[in-house]
Amino acid sequence: MTADAAPTRSGPPPVPALLAAAHGGPALVVGAIAGLLALRSDLRPLDAAVVTAAVLTGQLTIGWGNDLRDLPRDRAVGRTDKPLVTGALPVAWAVRALVVTGLACLVLSALVGWRGALVNVVLGAGAGHAYNLGLKATRWSWVPYASAFGTLPSVVTLAGPVPAWAPPWATGAGAALGVGAHLLNTLPDLADDARTGVRGLPHRIGEHPSRVLAVVLLSAASLLAALGPAGPPPAWAWAALALVAALVALTSAAHGRVPFRAAVAVALLDVVLLVAAG
Repeated sequence: MTADAAPTRSGPPPVPALLAAAHGGPALVVGAIAGLLALRSDLRPLDAAVVTAAVLTGQLTIGWGNDLRDLPRDRAVGRTDKPLVTGALPVAWAVRALVVTGLACLVLSALVGWRGALVNVVLGAGAGHAYNLGLKATRWSWVPYASAFGTLPSVVTLAGPVPAWAPPWATGAGAALGVGAHLLNTLPDLADDARTGVRGLPHRIGEHPSRVLAVVLLSAASLLAALGPAGPPPAWAWAALALVAALVALTSAAHGRVPFRAAVAVALLDVVLLVAAG
């Protein structure tokens, strides 16, 4: 049976299919980062919860929008890991989820305050949808990631009692982390993307340069998060930077999947450093 002839469902699709089509893992990670940053700030618990939900719902809409936009391409390359391709998630349900969650994102963002709402909706979720709608196939594919991750700390600080942009070191660390994550996230799909005409920045510079650039950016994010805040870095920050240096050396010397996994580990350390720095 082909993907086009997949059986229809009479009831709601299973939650795992909805989450898979929404790229639930990355969406939850970004939502968790926002939540941890909010808890580290001077926001009241309710405000922190609203900020977290606003960011999470925006991320979920990006995931559904991505899989809906890529459905013809995913069918062309036979992606069996995509619920919309296999029929585990009917297209109509993905559209409904996108619309309902999009409205929820708008309402929650409005509760955050107009400054944080504009940043979350336009520079965060909006940047993600701009990626889905065309930027992913251009040399500017990195820009939405730099925008969304770079402004994530400001979504939190602009929702505070004294609204303000996050400090430059936090914005820079977030942007570097986002672009590095974009490069790493694209590497496993380079061949399939090439078959369907998607040529973002990683496709244009190639697999090895993309991995090297990702490691450089993730290392820069580590340095900014550890050394950017005022005052001398604590001992644990130096220990984290030493671990980052070891992982960077591993990406240069190892072969196979090890460099990719080491780079992912650096990205996770960047998240820890950024959240710990507040």
